[in-house]
Amino acid sequence: MTITISDAKNHVNEDVTIQGWMYNRRGSGKIYFLQLRDGTGFMQGIVTPQESGEEAMAEAEKMTMESSCRVTGTITAHPKHDDVFELQVKKIEAIHIPDEEYPISKKEHGPDFLLDNRHLWLRSGKQWAIQRVRNTIINATYEYLNQNEFIKIDAPILTPNACEGTTELFEIEYFDEGNAYLSQSGQLYIEAAIMSHGRVFDFGPVFRAEKSKTRRHLTEFWMMDAEMAFVEHEENIKIQEELVCHIIKKVLEVNQKELKILERDVEPLKKVEAPFIRKTHAEVVAELKEMGSDIEENHDLGGDDETILTKKYDKPIFVDRYPAEVKAFYMKRDPNDETRALCVDLLAPEGYGEIIGGSQREDDYDVLLKRLKEHDLSEKDFSWYLDLRKFGSVPHSGFGFGLERIVGWICGTQHIRETIPFPRLISRITP
Repeated sequence: MTITISDAKNHVNEDVTIQGWMYNRRGSGKIYFLQLRDGTGFMQGIVTPQESGEEAMAEAEKMTMESSCRVTGTITAHPKHDDVFELQVKKIEAIHIPDEEYPISKKEHGPDFLLDNRHLWLRSGKQWAIQRVRNTIINATYEYLNQNEFIKIDAPILTPNACEGTTELFEIEYFDEGNAYLSQSGQLYIEAAIMSHGRVFDFGPVFRAEKSKTRRHLTEFWMMDAEMAFVEHEENIKIQEELVCHIIKKVLEVNQKELKILERDVEPLKKVEAPFIRKTHAEVVAELKEMGSDIEENHDLGGDDETILTKKYDKPIFVDRYPAEVKAFYMKRDPNDETRALCVDLLAPEGYGEIIGGSQREDDYDVLLKRLKEHDLSEKDFSWYLDLRKFGSVPHSGFGFGLERIVGWICGTQHIRETIPFPRLISRITP
């Protein structure tokens, strides 16, 4: 009977076959410990002359790191560790034994070497764990949104203009139509769908051409954008809070094994419960100045500001009502203070910083047209977006999260490049 390693607990004292890879081997001619991986988990196979036979011993001796194989034996419970199982090997069938030494050994390797070999580095235990947590975060996002009346609407990746007026986009020639750009966000397009479906989201790759080398930036990354009709600022914040709590709960339920491999302290994650901390931008600026920052009242928060602020708290922080002058044209203004936007950024604790940005959107045609002109944006380019305010406009809000930033925070990784299978950085487009 062929089983997966994840199912081993249901087959104790049974003879089974595991199909996978030997990623390491310890021992000598008297006993071998095979470290096996099959995609669902990891298991140790024990090979001895007495229990396994000389033929299995000979096969174990031949195999090198990352040999693929089918290994048959009896599942036993580990004598010292609960919920850990081993395979008492009886037979080994090598499928492929590499002809050369595996490039990634147990010794320390620099980040450039590991990124050059990213196609192989993905097999390592910590990288395996990160991608499994990423998968849970994606599934938890879909689950929450599907349970709350959202449907998925796919936004285009090729766009005729920038979403927020920035020039830091990848530009391409688009046949006879002139220049086009790789999308930085699907937000504006899925806004069009709320008049049809009420609540919608998209989830896909987006692109930024800014020449940033920080640990928080990629040039290609994945974003989830959500837009909601008849949802105003306060309800928008509540939905973001519920979504993050749902994601954390799912990861803690599903990925204990992965978090252990990552040596992630889960106690801070257990503290992520509603309500989150909430502060105005003005309050945060005053607090940061007391902590030694040189931030000015009308500035956006920088990466260093976010780091020192979020190291102070053990819960996510909503920073509310930024100066309108540093935010996008489509954000509705605070009716009590026209200099402030009805927007909020969610900052993850432990120094991780921004993971979500959202706002109430401007729903008045004349006001939105005025904002476009203030930002020196083309009325013609955004005529279709203005049309949404001509025909049945309603109060509406939305937000977007950066998947890799959430993965990095939950996994406790120090650099965002490890949170995506094949990172694209300003100096890297391979493998």
